[in-house]
Amino acid sequence: MILITGGNGQLGTELRHLLDERGVVYTATDAKELDITDKGAVDSFFDENKPELVYHCAAYTAVDKAEDEGKALDEKINVEGTKNVAEAAARVGATLVYISTDYVFGGTLPVGQEWPIDAPKAPESEYGRTKHLGEEAVVASGVKHYIIRTAWVFGSYGPNFVFTMQNLAKTHDTLTVVNDQHGRPTWTRTLAEFMVYLVDNDEATGFYHLTNDAKPGEDVTWFDFATEILKNTDTKVLPVDSSQFPAKAKRPFNSTMSLEKAKATGFVIPTWQDALWSMLEKGDLRENKDGRKGEISKK
Repeated sequence: MILITGGNGQLGTELRHLLDERGVVYTATDAKELDITDKGAVDSFFDENKPELVYHCAAYTAVDKAEDEGKALDEKINVEGTKNVAEAAARVGATLVYISTDYVFGGTLPVGQEWPIDAPKAPESEYGRTKHLGEEAVVASGVKHYIIRTAWVFGSYGPNFVFTMQNLAKTHDTLTVVNDQHGRPTWTRTLAEFMVYLVDNDEATGFYHLTNDAKPGEDVTWFDFATEILKNTDTKVLPVDSSQFPAKAKRPFNSTMSLEKAKATGFVIPTWQDALWSMLEKGDLRENKDGRKGEISKK
């Protein structure tokens, strides 16, 4: 049995569609079907169903809320929930694929450099802290695991930067976007394909970084991302620094992560521009967001 936690989220939905296309049978759960923060419920589910593979997509991702009103829930889902899933997966002998984030690193890496996989962790936000603790819980459980750090996620199945920019462009002639936060966007489709690729090809377990690629020598900021999204519109995009958009949670100023290990597996990573336009061109084909062959478990 293949289990997807967070099956109705942005990544979980993308993964379901990918597995549907490939004729892979799975069970997907969301909070209503399986509360990962309830250790007893998780243990019972795993003991009864004995999944062989778990794609752990469930997470608390409200980065700013995690600093105050959502702090307790962030801890409960990203740390306790992940620990429950990892320990249960270890007990039944499953393989676990866990999605983490660039937020586990600090913001001290000079622009133009890339975070190596073994870089010291120094999260500067509650979200980054809990995702780091989630990584540690996975490792400590002893489960066979793949931990994939990603960043700047966008896709067809949930609120994200692409849709935000498109919607703002409908009512604004000019938009300002920060140009001092550097990284690479990640299409959920590329991430889902990599998750499946690692397992299907029995790649070495451990940590990986996965975002979409950039052209050689290209430095990418949110301003660059917005400019590409809106390049076929009449809306003008202007660069500003982060002080113009104060936020509760501190954002890394350099989120660019090394993709060397992912590329060494033979997985072909599209550029972020190709990924963006592939998503937008396929958008009309993805209107039926509930269409799936996999079962949403009622257990």
